[in-house]
Amino acid sequence: MLTYPAIDPVIVSIGPLAIHWYGLMYVIGFAAAWLLARRRAGMPESTWRPVDVDDLIFFAAIGVIAGGRIGWLIFYGGEQVIADPITIIQIWKGGMSFHGGLVGVIVAVALFARRRGRRIADVLDFLAPLPGIGIFAGRIGNFINGELWGKPTEVPWGFVLDPSTLHPLQRDGALQMCERFNVDPCVIQVHASQLYQGLLEGLLVFIILWVFTAKPRPRLAPSGLFLLGYGICRFLIEFVRVPDLYRGYILFDWVTMGQILSTPMILVGIALLVMAYRRDVPSGNYRTVNGGQRTAGGDQAGERRTADSRR
Repeated sequence: MLTYPAIDPVIVSIGPLAIHWYGLMYVIGFAAAWLLARRRAGMPESTWRPVDVDDLIFFAAIGVIAGGRIGWLIFYGGEQVIADPITIIQIWKGGMSFHGGLVGVIVAVALFARRRGRRIADVLDFLAPLPGIGIFAGRIGNFINGELWGKPTEVPWGFVLDPSTLHPLQRDGALQMCERFNVDPCVIQVHASQLYQGLLEGLLVFIILWVFTAKPRPRLAPSGLFLLGYGICRFLIEFVRVPDLYRGYILFDWVTMGQILSTPMILVGIALLVMAYRRDVPSGNYRTVNGGQRTAGGDQAGERRTADSRR
């Protein structure tokens, strides 16, 4: 049994300005993605340049933030916004949907790819291993905020929530948990599902994708593996995570919104992997070597035209 550390969600405040741990975790996630992307772009066989990485991460960051917030409003937070419209702008309290952020990134990547003359599939493959550290950091932010808790448990690694020792933001979450599970007086031990998600959806998926993409793979294989890996991890963790207050279970008293949104990810991920290895189309993220053969190819004729235009 572990005692929840009850960290103040605000790192420092100066007058009306406050820096929250949750916001800092997003900064850490974007910084990690930028560093990892520049490392991959610096490989001799890469077709990416540092300036490309800078712009890509900027586009992706806008997509994550806009898509994540809009997705939360659509999938989870509609009733909360109706009850308290100010919730729309209270991002420091959480309220970001991964699935909405994913859609936002795909839209942003499509715009980036069009501007840079790259294939959308290649850009998505290049991005595939990058979100893991950010996902891990974001779930740490959820843990500090005292939100998205798992179900009551007696396992020795469960965390005890005692509202009398918590920050007001965390206290509200603990009281809601006690109310939902009829615990009175309110001291409840729960799964730290935020940490489970951070370790599995974040670190585990990152390690798998980083190793997998260390050498050339067929076009869309990295994207398919990311969708499959994240989808499976999220689907499984939902069994121990308490569904959102205003949503509850969607089907059969056990299916959550997270599982419904993750199921297409799993199916599309499998389909992309099968298609990628059946077609075996080389990626456009790698340069040609040995007289026009790619380490992981792509449109060789297109590259010849590009090379001719530079002469």
